[in-house]
Amino acid sequence: MSERKIRVLVAKPGLDGHDRGAKVVARSLRDAGFEVIYTGIRQTPQMIAEAALQEDVDVVGLSILSGAHMTLCPKVVELLRAQGQDNVLVLVGGIIPDEDVEKLKTSGVKGVFGPGTSTQDISDFINGNVKVAA
Repeated sequence: MSERKIRVLVAKPGLDGHDRGAKVVARSLRDAGFEVIYTGIRQTPQMIAEAALQEDVDVVGLSILSGAHMTLCPKVVELLRAQGQDNVLVLVGGIIPDEDVEKLKTSGVKGVFGPGTSTQDISDFINGNVKVAA
């Protein structure tokens, strides 16, 4: 019996309207065999956490270019945990200053991917950190 596909939610929290990178990542993850749900732009942390619950995802990927990552990302993690989704892998991509990477990881973010990260590296990280049963 084969394993089910890993389900990934890609979201753009906050007021950032630049979604080209998120769409490129979403498409490349789909092409790599993941089941991908893209929420679109201007999502609140509450909307993202609710979508993650409704879609029963394994991964939440947040794309942030606005500089609000230290507010929005920990809030998404907190909301996921509050609704019992402790096993959901949270990733962040975008413009993240080096000094904020460890703070994000301390808040529960498992992977941070900056500009120039290959989509293969993101796929490999997900495959290496998520195991799903059939």
